[in-house]
Amino acid sequence: MTSRGIPFHCPYCGEETIRPTEEGHGSWECHSCLRAFTLSMTGMVTHPQLSPDPTATTSDAEARP
Repeated sequence: MTSRGIPFHCPYCGEETIRPTEEGHGSWECHSCLRAFTLSMTGMVTHPQLSPDPTATTSDAEARP
């Protein structure tokens, strides 16, 4: 996994004519629609734990007290 993601197309017009700018880290400009934009990571997503399957059966060894 790389430390930086590189966009392959403009998020506004979808063209692939984007280039990094000198404005700073994560700044890009599109030469088709003439928009400038910045990409940044906001954080990691955590998903809630899945509940156990209520239809799953336990083995005889686990069922004994």
